[in-house]
Amino acid sequence: MKTTSNIIAAAALSLLAVAGAQAQGFEPVQPLKAVTSRTDVAADALGAAHRGNVYGDVVPAPLTSRPSSRDRASIRAEAVAAAHAPNQNLDRRAFVNSEVPPQFRTTNP
Repeated sequence: MKTTSNIIAAAALSLLAVAGAQAQGFEPVQPLKAVTSRTDVAADALGAAHRGNVYGDVVPAPLTSRPSSRDRASIRAEAVAAAHAPNQNLDRRAFVNSEVPPQFRTTNP
């Protein structure tokens, strides 16, 4: 008796599903209908590329350099010293509570 009621319930559900699918009026995928030709699209793309960023909020200005008060040798010496420092790759997350112990800290002169 129980299997018969299961079969009847499954049949009723399948009929409802079929009726619901037909009621939606499903249409297959429609083919793409291009309105413009490839040459028109290419010309529009070329024009847009030459216009630049029309959505930018900054006015393009020429790059300017600021003279430095330090000489090249002192900057290079500082870079070499930093590169040769024993704790240059030290990650504070590697220590307890993310605190670097005092013996690993460097003091800046």
